[in-house]
Amino acid sequence: MKTLFSKIADLYIDGFKSMTVGKKLWILIIVKLIIIFAILKVFFFPDFLNSTCKDDVEKAAKVRKEITDKNRNYKTTLINNHLTTHAI
Repeated sequence: MKTLFSKIADLYIDGFKSMTVGKKLWILIIVKLIIIFAILKVFFFPDFLNSTCKDDVEKAAKVRKEITDKNRNYKTTLINNHLTTHAI
């Protein structure tokens, strides 16, 4: 007797075997994902923390500083916008 997992696996395997256009589309999707995650990540998203920080403590401090500074600036901007739009 087959388990539920093997029945589901057989369903997908048989479905992929009988595909004609679908195989080409899946290949296209996989190639696009490889391009997006492998190639673009290397060129457009460099690892800034490893290039500027020496150890995990410095990385944590830098991330904490960036998060808190941006949050503080965001709150100041919200307060200033509120005051200028609701001024009497």
